[in-house]
Amino acid sequence: MVDQVPVDLSWTRINEIGKRPSNQDTVGEAFADPLACFVVADGAGGHEGGEIASKVVVDAILTRFRQNPAFGPEAMLAYAASASSDVARRKKHEPRLADMSTTVAALLVDRARGEALWGHLGDTRVYLFRAARLHAMSKDHSMTQQLIDAGYARAEQLRLHPQRNILFAAIGAEGDTGVELLAGAVQLLPGDALLLCSDGLWEWVMEADMERTLAQSSNSADWLARMCRLADDNIKNSGKVRDNYSAYAILVHKAGA
Repeated sequence: MVDQVPVDLSWTRINEIGKRPSNQDTVGEAFADPLACFVVADGAGGHEGGEIASKVVVDAILTRFRQNPAFGPEAMLAYAASASSDVARRKKHEPRLADMSTTVAALLVDRARGEALWGHLGDTRVYLFRAARLHAMSKDHSMTQQLIDAGYARAEQLRLHPQRNILFAAIGAEGDTGVELLAGAVQLLPGDALLLCSDGLWEWVMEADMERTLAQSSNSADWLARMCRLADDNIKNSGKVRDNYSAYAILVHKAGA
């Protein structure tokens, strides 16, 4: 059993439009000492719908967190339920937004206990690195991931498969699947790193490159900048259009260090 160690966090965020006509990604964070909450959402449903869906979800989660800051599965599910209700309400009152939906990844950290918990829906991801090596990550709610799980596609096809962008779960999508939670809180260690990001980043940066750039970086801003430069280079070589991309790069430190 790992002893609980109070931690501090240093972090950098990015929320860029890329080469798209609008930015359907939204990010946001809130703090209620010793708790911290970070959220990334990637909207869909037309030019305006995607922007609104992601903003509604991030605002709802952070508002509920500020009103009732707590750490644990029940808290995360309550924050996500509030977001889902707000999206459903907006869709009901504005028919033009009937098709809007959004992915989401939300991270809670209890800095006093040195623990982290996350939930996600869709293909916006959460990664945990330990000693600059991938330690844990969320699993996409996507058609391609289902094919991989069923043995009909290989794991290395995830970023290239023609059905990669087809999701079977998102807030506001038909079926209204609930947010998937990490099985239990993770004990954080000084030196750990966390990455929340939309597919506009992870699609163009392999996990091995996330590890390599983390090992080469002296702080969260440096790590995120290195990943973004690598993504830009990979997209240029692909001939594809740069999508919206958003992320939080978070480093864990021993409290007071």
